[in-house]
Amino acid sequence: MEGYHSRTLAYLCVAITFTALGIQRGFDLQHLSVIAWCLIFPHLVRWLLARFCADNLRRGGLIALAVDAVQTGALITLSLYNLVPSLVFLLLISFASSVIGGPLYLAIAWLLTLLGLLGSSLLLMPTPQVESSLLVMLACLISAGVFIVIIASYVYQQGRSLEKARRAIGAEQERSARLASNLSRYLSPQVWESIFSGERTVTLETRRKKMTVFFSDIRGFTELAEEMEAEALTDLLNHYLNEMAKIALEYGGTIDKFIGDCVMIFFGDPVSKGAKEDAEAAVAMSIAMRKHMKVLRQQWRTRGITRPLEIRMGLSTGYCTVGNFGASTRMDYTIIGREVNLASRLENAAESGEILISHQTWSLVKDRVMCRDKGEISVKGFSRPVQVYQVVGLRSELGAAPSFLEEERPGFSMYLDTNNIRNYDKDEIVKTLEKAARKLRDKVII
Repeated sequence: MEGYHSRTLAYLCVAITFTALGIQRGFDLQHLSVIAWCLIFPHLVRWLLARFCADNLRRGGLIALAVDAVQTGALITLSLYNLVPSLVFLLLISFASSVIGGPLYLAIAWLLTLLGLLGSSLLLMPTPQVESSLLVMLACLISAGVFIVIIASYVYQQGRSLEKARRAIGAEQERSARLASNLSRYLSPQVWESIFSGERTVTLETRRKKMTVFFSDIRGFTELAEEMEAEALTDLLNHYLNEMAKIALEYGGTIDKFIGDCVMIFFGDPVSKGAKEDAEAAVAMSIAMRKHMKVLRQQWRTRGITRPLEIRMGLSTGYCTVGNFGASTRMDYTIIGREVNLASRLENAAESGEILISHQTWSLVKDRVMCRDKGEISVKGFSRPVQVYQVVGLRSELGAAPSFLEEERPGFSMYLDTNNIRNYDKDEIVKTLEKAARKLRDKVII
């Protein structure tokens, strides 16, 4: 309840009590002054708070509560320490302080009440009249009961309103979470995380950064699209893009866009580990995608897709302009620049299963990645030939004991990567290989 209304109600209880005391003892100037003060004081407090504490109502309210506590002690003295009124006055100030500030404010209110009691007692030196008449007791108890019932009713209504507001906020939060989840699927995770965390504002702004750009597509996809039904082709494409996206996110790439079977990814924004580390992550991602393509081909073969689909990739490293492009009402977070065009051209120039990288990318990854020099090639849109390299694989996987084994022939396809085999799957895989070996060994092939 607003402080003004609860204070008015409490002081009305006090005025009724002193009216009953006046009837019991006979009205004098003191009784009439107390009754008048109790009726005027709440309105005076409201005016003072609005006049001097408008900018900090809570601070003003606490000061008013402190004055209430001191006055409670004085009122107990003015009641001549009458037992029932004194207990009711103490109950009223205890209730108000507990509602506002809990045990701490209750203790402070009691202390201030005690100070008011001692001060007024020393000043007035009253003669105690502890016993209460039936009229005084009834006036005190009925007025205090009405006060408590009204306050309790208000608290109940506030509780219901609070619960209703909490449910509304919860529903709005769920709606916002669903909306954010739906919108996040249209953005790279790194981008929407930076937006929703408040790290980045959504404005038309760009910056120059050294980045590694990746392009890939499926060789033979156009021919496959002519052979398959639209629904089956859509399922295959979505499956492929979903698998490639998982690998891209695993290596920290920012997925820029999907254009049909073409994928554009860049490394270096919004999160960058450094130009060298970004380039190494991009090439490692490309190798992982090429490996995983063999797994996908096996899965597609079981669905009747026998065309040997291969992925081809191109990467380039250099300074690009990255940020939000477009209009204030419709933006696109992407990158532009020479390296974007070069990566796209290298992807077009690559053969099936081939990864081509520019000289700048090669200079950053050569310590970790085995590459084959392919010399200079003429690239559309570039006036001079471009030095390119073919990625063979990670040096750590090309030693005396490589972690992978692959073989693909008519009627037989196998891809084994020991680094990705789970320990509890090992025995089952060994049994499957032994069973396949026995079948092949016992088979008479003409």
